[in-house]
Amino acid sequence: MQQGPESVTIVVAFIAGLISFLSPCVLPLIPSYLSYITGITFSDLTQEALPKKIRFLTAAHSLLFICGFTAVFVILGLSFTFLSGFLSQHQALIKKIGGIIVVLFGLNIAGFLNLGFLQKERKLEIKSKPMGYLGSFLVGAVFSLGWTPCVGPALSSILILGSTTATVAQGAILLLSYSLGLGIPFFISSLLINNFLSYFKRIKRYLRIISVISGLFIVAIGVMIFTDYFGTLSGYLGSWLSSAGK
Repeated sequence: MQQGPESVTIVVAFIAGLISFLSPCVLPLIPSYLSYITGITFSDLTQEALPKKIRFLTAAHSLLFICGFTAVFVILGLSFTFLSGFLSQHQALIKKIGGIIVVLFGLNIAGFLNLGFLQKERKLEIKSKPMGYLGSFLVGAVFSLGWTPCVGPALSSILILGSTTATVAQGAILLLSYSLGLGIPFFISSLLINNFLSYFKRIKRYLRIISVISGLFIVAIGVMIFTDYFGTLSGYLGSWLSSAGK
């Protein structure tokens, strides 16, 4: 990817995080995740007026859960980008292969293609959560490693996109943006759990449409990686900003 403004790819990574949050095997389970990491029963979480203590525990454990999967995602981003540095002489080939893989992931999300290995859940379960706040961080880390069908295609797309960036730091920023896209709506849902349940009932019927739109978005990312459109777009933006600053 050429040097230049990275705002476009950062926004793309954030949207990919939102796609992961909206996936059919993450969104419906938000209340279960919250109950598990907080140790608070579902009936207590869904009280009409939550006590301050429950609100505090929900916010604290949710943030640590988010920090857990964010740490793993960023480390993965650093690793992919660092590895691609050793293969810089093959960067063009990496983009072509990576772009094709991302397109396949997108078609799988949209339901136009059935990649069996992405449908098999690889959950690394913690049957009894470690006590305390550290436990929520560890559960977040396990979530990031284990729920392949839920976050795998979108996450892999951003990892491949990150591997085409110029520096390791840029790759880490992309994965941080992805994590925020997944984490921010999770945190908001944890604070407004009753509202979440109400809205989920409304959007549940549209999950199939959301999956198709999400898949097509991932396909678009794959096409842009394959054609190096992100690099071209960064060049255009750089020229435009330079001209605007004169």
